[in-house]
Amino acid sequence: MEKAMIEKLIDTAIKQLDFSYTPYSGFKVGAALLTKKGEIYTGCNIENASYGLSNCAERSAIFAAYSQGYRKQDIVSLAIVSDGKRIGTPCGACRQVLVELLEKDTPIVLSNGKDTLVTTIAELLPMSFDSEDLS
Repeated sequence: MEKAMIEKLIDTAIKQLDFSYTPYSGFKVGAALLTKKGEIYTGCNIENASYGLSNCAERSAIFAAYSQGYRKQDIVSLAIVSDGKRIGTPCGACRQVLVELLEKDTPIVLSNGKDTLVTTIAELLPMSFDSEDLS
């Protein structure tokens, strides 16, 4: 993946931090998903007083793309940016969703605006449970 596109996705995800609703944790996360058609879908984390009903930025972005008809083979990359001191990684629930909705080798760009790491869901969730386990 080209450095310019990585930077564009990170910048787009950073802009999503402004839309995060985090009155409880104060921990803001933004995400930007790139499709093969060049469209970018975004998301941010939205908290709820009933914590289990909160939604993470990466799930918001991927659900937005899927709700427009895109599927895993249409996704080029996903960037996830947090406002923490170190690079944030997807929570367990998001990892399980991403293992189902991304190709195993889709680049996932993680950043805190200073440091950046490019990984995949296969690296983030090795030995995952997925649809192949149900057959």
